[in-house]
Amino acid sequence: MASKSRANEDGTIEECVDEIDTFVDSLERYSVPVLAFALRVHLSGLLRAMVDGEICSSNDVRQFVHDLEQEALGGEEP
Repeated sequence: MASKSRANEDGTIEECVDEIDTFVDSLERYSVPVLAFALRVHLSGLLRAMVDGEICSSNDVRQFVHDLEQEALGGEEP
């Protein structure tokens, strides 16, 4: 997803993923489905804020969600 901000220069994606992994590991008391749903809620709010803030377009979000679905399902078509 293209970004119109300079925020992505503050750290690498790998560093961010590592920090998120560490945080998620600290939430071991929650089941995987609960974590997945909570992350979905958070991601949806983040994507909405990015569109509202004109960091990306609605089409960028649609493509992102499509790519996420393909990655999660191993490229299966519905």
